[in-house]
This record gives sequence, C-alpha cells and structure tokens, in this order.
Amino acid sequence: MCGLAGFFSSSSQDTQQLIAWLGRMTDTIAHRGPDDKGAWVDADAGIALGHRRLSILDLSPAGHQPMLSASGRFVIAFNGEIYNHLDLRQELPVQVWQGHSDTETLLAGFEAWGIEKSLQKSVGMFAIALWDRTARILTLIRDRMGEKPLYFGWNRGAFLFGSELKALRAYPGFEAVINRNVLPLLLRHNYIPAPYSIYRGIFKLLPGSMLTLRQAGCGTCPWDFDRPPLGPFQSQCVSLSSYWSLREVAEQGQAHPFIGTENEAAAELERVITSAVQSQQISDVPLGALLSGGVDSSAIVALMQAHSTRRVKTFTIGFHEADYNEAEYAKHVARHLGTEHTELYVTPNEAQAVIPRLPALYDEPFADSSQVPTFLVSQLARQNVTVALSGDAGDELFGGYNRYFLTNAIWNKISWLPIKCRSALALGIRSVSPSGWDRLYSLVATAIPGRLRMRVGDKAHKLAEILADNSQEMIYYSLLSHWKSPSDIVVGGYEPPTLLKNCTIPAKVSEFEHQMMYIDAISYLPDDILVKVDRAAMGVSLETRVPFLDCRVVEFAWRLPLALKIRNGQGKWILRQVLYKYVPKILIERPKTGFGVPIDSWLRGPLKEWAEAFLSEDRLRREGFFNPEPIRQKWREHLSGKRNWQYHLWCVLMFQAWLESNT
Repeated sequence: MCGLAGFFSSSSQDTQQLIAWLGRMTDTIAHRGPDDKGAWVDADAGIALGHRRLSILDLSPAGHQPMLSASGRFVIAFNGEIYNHLDLRQELPVQVWQGHSDTETLLAGFEAWGIEKSLQKSVGMFAIALWDRTARILTLIRDRMGEKPLYFGWNRGAFLFGSELKALRAYPGFEAVINRNVLPLLLRHNYIPAPYSIYRGIFKLLPGSMLTLRQAGCGTCPWDFDRPPLGPFQSQCVSLSSYWSLREVAEQGQAHPFIGTENEAAAELERVITSAVQSQQISDVPLGALLSGGVDSSAIVALMQAHSTRRVKTFTIGFHEADYNEAEYAKHVARHLGTEHTELYVTPNEAQAVIPRLPALYDEPFADSSQVPTFLVSQLARQNVTVALSGDAGDELFGGYNRYFLTNAIWNKISWLPIKCRSALALGIRSVSPSGWDRLYSLVATAIPGRLRMRVGDKAHKLAEILADNSQEMIYYSLLSHWKSPSDIVVGGYEPPTLLKNCTIPAKVSEFEHQMMYIDAISYLPDDILVKVDRAAMGVSLETRVPFLDCRVVEFAWRLPLALKIRNGQGKWILRQVLYKYVPKILIERPKTGFGVPIDSWLRGPLKEWAEAFLSEDRLRREGFFNPEPIRQKWREHLSGKRNWQYHLWCVLMFQAWLESNT
C-alpha cells in the first residue's frame, strides 16, 4: 500500500524544479508510504510521477517506485496489491525478474498483453499512474470496486493527480475554489460522491475506469467544471472509459444464476471466499484482521484461522456505552476461533480527541461518524501489524442492510393508504419525541432479551419522513438521504446529477432488493465505506484488504438468487451458513448495529461548546455557504432533546471543521 502524486504540464521547467514541486506533493502523503519515496520526471515532456512506499511485498530496493518496465517504455506509480501476481508471472514470457514485487509483474503484463487485458487478468486493489514514454500518453487507472482513491483535474494550467487531495493542493499556486454545488450532495449523503470533489475542476476517477491523457496543452478541463461525465467520454486530448463494469457483472450473473442446491451454493461461496482470503494473506510484513463480532468480519476471520497454522491476530475497539459496544461479541467470537485477540476500551475523551484530526485525515468534508472508531481500531491494529483484513462489502453483496428488506415491507403496508391518511399518520408519529417512543417501547420490551432490544424513537421518526413517498424507489432514496431538501440549505448551490440519483438499473436485475444492492455497490460502498476505511487506516500507515471485493467473489455473489441472500426478513442468509460451520449461531444472532459513537449525546454534552462555535448564526452568515435558519432550528431541537438530529448536524460540523482547517 502506498501513495502516488504527479502532474502533466506544458509549461517549461528544468528537471530540478519539477522534482522540487513533486517532492512537495508527495511529502503531504508520507503517511501512506513512510518506508520510501521516489520521483521520476521528464522535463521535455512535462511529466512528473511521485511515489511514497509502504513496503508490503518485496521489502528490498527492487520494489522501489516509480518503476520502469524492462524495455524502458513504461513508468509506473502504483498504489495497491495484485493478489494473483505470482500466477500472472507463470503466464508471462520468460524473463529475468529483478525482484518479486507485484509492481514489476504488472509492468511486464502491460508490455506483453497491453494495459486493458493486463487489468482484466489482475485480481487486486489499485490506483495507477502510468506513463508511456513512446506514445507520450498518461493513463490513470482505478480498481474495479474503488478500494483505492485517485483524484485528478486541471489547475493552474497543469493536469494534477494523486491519492489524496492534499497532494494536489501542494502543487505551486493551486487554486482551491470550493464547488458549492457539491454541498447539497454532502448534506444529503454525508459524503461527496464521485466523480465530484470539494474543489471545482478536481474529480475522483470512478471505480473500474481508465483516464487517458494524450497531451498536456489543453490547459483546462474539457468538460463542464460542475458536470463531469458519469460515463464514457472522448475528446481531443482525454478519453474516459471502463475496463470492468459492475453493471455487466450484475446482468451476466442474474442471466446465468448458480444452478445447484443451497448446500452446493454455500460450499461454492465458502470456496471462493477462502481463495480470496488466502491470496490476501500473502505479505512480507505482520498481518491481522479487524473483528467486530458481526457476520462479515467473523466470516473473514473464521476462514483466515481455519487455513492458518498460526493464531490470527484480531483487533477490536470497545466503548463503555452499551448501545455502541460490540467488543463483547468480538471477544466471544475470537475466543471460540482461538485467535490472538487484542481489544481496547476507549473513553469518550479518547474518542473525542480524534475529531480535530478528521479534516486532515479525510481531506475533504466527510461525515460518517463511524470514521472515529474506524480510526481508533486502525491505530490499535497498527501497533502490532502492517496489514489488516476487514469484512467490508458483505452487506452490499449479500443483502445485509435493513433497507433491503424494509423498503418493500414498508411500501406494501402503506401504499394502499391515501396520501392524506399517511400524512396524518406521520404527523401523529412526530408528535411524540424519539425519547418518548423509546420510553413507550421500554414498557413492552421487558420480555425481549436484552441483546435484541433497540432504540426505536429515531426509527419511528425516520418512518414518518417516508410515509408521504409515492414509490419504493422514493422510499429507498429517502432512507439514503439526511437533509431532504439540501439545495435549500446551501447558498448559491444546486444539486448536480450523481450515479445514485441518475443510475440506470441493469436490465436483467429485476428484484428491487437486488437493484438497491447494485446502486449501493456503485455509490455508498466506494464513496463512504471504502473512503472511511482507506483514510483512517492509511492515516496510521496500515494497509487494509477486503476479501469480499475480490472480483471473483463479487461475480459469484451476483449469480446467487435473492432467496439465498434475504430470507425471513434477515439478510446474508447464505453467508451465515458458511459462518455457522465455524462459529455457533448464538454468538452471531443479534440486531444489526452500526459501528458508531454516541454523537447525539456528545453534542448535548462535551462537544456542545465546540459545535456551537461552528453553528453560530453570525459565523454561518459570514462564511456564506449555508442558510443559518434551518440549521439553527435543528440545533435547538437537538439540544432540547425534542429530536435527534445528530447526522444532519454532524454533516454541517464536518464541513465547518474542514473549512476552518483549509482556509
């Protein structure tokens, strides 16, 4: 795992000047690669590639980057891992290898097979900047599912690219103009979805995509600053295309489903995931796993331990607040599997101490509050290992989110009611505060086992918000939205199109549950979940790997019928069957909870003064990005306990904190 940065400019500069500029850019991402740094420039062509290395495979100087191919035609800056690179070496023409890094294998593939065919053969996660010295073409590439980040854009007459925005900002004279039109997206989703970034003219490369730049002299972005293409694009100097498409995978999988019994399907799933886990356990440095005790992470750890001769190192963060603590579940799973388990109970003060670091860690406004525990568990793991496997993406592949089985259930129960009746019902629900609903629930919950109890107040008010929706599609979109009319909150901004809102559903994906899973996999997964994990882990120089995102697992998951994923109102049925071979059902079965922290109570307590400073009416008006009235109203309601607006407020606060750190 590493970091890369660079630029392509038509302005005339000498080699030493280009190296100095490049050094400024790569120094900002030293946390992504503290073990080594490198630079390669061609002043005549105006191209500069920089690299920071976190040594995982081939710790010798033979793994140094940027790296030249054997013929000298290609130069690469590579961030990621190619898990099947040793197999690829067996397919490649015989040659003298300089080392055993996957970067060298990738370059050999580009020379032997070409870029696109090599990518299709490669199994892994990656962001790549590749310079063709013969054709004088720069190619940027991002992995299939978006595990590794890659930003690009035009600024000050140069084409800039890098693993994080801070690297682009370090380019001399960078014009950091905030794109107001992405702020409604931030308020709606708590993140800025690709291809947008917080800055005008700077974008995120979509997963499974390649961008090819044939000349540097175009000087500006060839598409509109605020409406970049969401699909293939071609201009005189730039082409944007896909080498792998989840849409095609979903269509092919549903058109050619797995044929066999449930037991055969579970056995094949176990085989495919095991293969992914084993390939991702290859490392020249210490390796472990992040364990929450839920289905996904427990399945990954179970398969790791089942095929390991050593005790797997596992790591969990615990909280003293019972509603947010999963450490007890993880401890029981770890004890049963026999892992070498490390847990750390974090105090509120220790968790809150992470908050000032978030703007620098995430580089642009990002408001998934589970970013805090994700950073803490990454920090804990890094004290013992350099690589950690995680269970992310199980929900999107196997139907784990509650919305997958609640959306249809809600729509079937309310669709027959006239809209006026639904509006009246919503008004009645809102007339009781969330805490009031929780108290009412507690009166009837005494017969329910403690581990199955939950807070219902916020869920009741969320239900009230969607009662007026006119379709299951609207309900799904409402469940994904925080601020319902975010363009009304942002001063001078409009909400641009996104993959989520303008998504074309694959023709052969008929069930609405599968449609939701597809949309989540191209939007929420890469733009929220994978961003959260990558920045938190790389902030402490920890490489994370996600076995569920092995393309072979993804492709098999899309061949599975919906009935093997969602059954009797519960998701991930088939994954549970695999897990229960290794872990007793009683250790896993409980209501699904998020990996969060009590932001709601913190905002009313220890973070109140901090939040008030950012949310003051004078400050909001002076900065000029947000309309203060609706924000102040939610802040008052939250402080009084009338409503829990933690997600709405956290989003605004994360922008405010980012703005203060970057102006």
